[in-house]
Amino acid sequence: MALQLRADPIALTAALVDIPSESRHEQRIADEIEAALRDQAPGYEVIRNGDAVLARTNLGRPSRVLLAGHTDTVPAADNVPSRLDGDLLYGCGTSDMKSGDAVFLHLAATIAEPAHDITLVMYDCEEIESSANGLGRIERELPDWLQADVAILGEPSGGFIEAGCQGTIRVVVRASGTRAHSARSWLGDNAIHKLGDVMTRLSSYEARNVDIDGCTYREGLSAVRVDGGIAGNVIPDAASLTVNFRFAPDCTVDDAVGHVHDVFAGLDVDLELTDSAAGALPGLTKPAAAALVAAAGGQVRAKYGWTDVARFAALGIPAVNYGPGDPNLAHRSDENVDTAQITAATDMLRKYLLA
Repeated sequence: MALQLRADPIALTAALVDIPSESRHEQRIADEIEAALRDQAPGYEVIRNGDAVLARTNLGRPSRVLLAGHTDTVPAADNVPSRLDGDLLYGCGTSDMKSGDAVFLHLAATIAEPAHDITLVMYDCEEIESSANGLGRIERELPDWLQADVAILGEPSGGFIEAGCQGTIRVVVRASGTRAHSARSWLGDNAIHKLGDVMTRLSSYEARNVDIDGCTYREGLSAVRVDGGIAGNVIPDAASLTVNFRFAPDCTVDDAVGHVHDVFAGLDVDLELTDSAAGALPGLTKPAAAALVAAAGGQVRAKYGWTDVARFAALGIPAVNYGPGDPNLAHRSDENVDTAQITAATDMLRKYLLA
């Protein structure tokens, strides 16, 4: 049965969940979304890019709102098809993020005269490595389709607008020493012991709280992995500690790397950057974004973690995460969404797009 975009978005969420769409296997869901948009969303230009579907109005409105949602999920855990239990809809992707997709698709098909031009981007491969991300491919191949005054990513946010996102880097802190028999430890130089000073600085680290556009971003510098040791009777000559720094979006990646080097300055260790992603400023003072905040009744908070809003921020487009669902339930076998949040998100965004 074809997707019914004008149906209740709760029912549309269930229909989307019932189409398996593990990352790299989104062809069927893309086919059905494309067919439904072409048939049920008159006035939209619709194109296909791989297993992503893009649609937009060209009404000459003074501003453009981009609604972006990924259609892929993590592998199902015996939780497809969906099931409704009271007010909770269970199934793979109910929270992350087929309920958000359903809200966007429903609004595209039911708002005939929006106050803003609308671009809809339903993309693939968000749940796997960044190099496969469909939004990145669209940015490279169809950059004009990502131009907008504000972007809304339908990631689960519990009905709050979660603005911007943190940046993240991972740094490996390496210590070197001299190997020796542990019975004659004074002949060696214990590399693991040298990490003690690193841990001391981490345990006494005072994280910043940074307010940007009324959103408070709390930073964190944390040890996330320890490696070292050779055998139970050997003084180790090498050890390492992996540190993850989650930083507020007022910092660049270079700023963050420099800060971590400053934290460990003077210690007998070497640092290697192994992963990085810039954060995203909320940009809530820009008119289109400010109107979104007003429509949400001011329910705004900072986004902890990294999401694809950073891609839009890099393009100079203010972007927020906003969608039904609890992000803490994403990827679980009992993943679910409160159907009241689907209705509330639909109503809020309809108000915003018509204002």
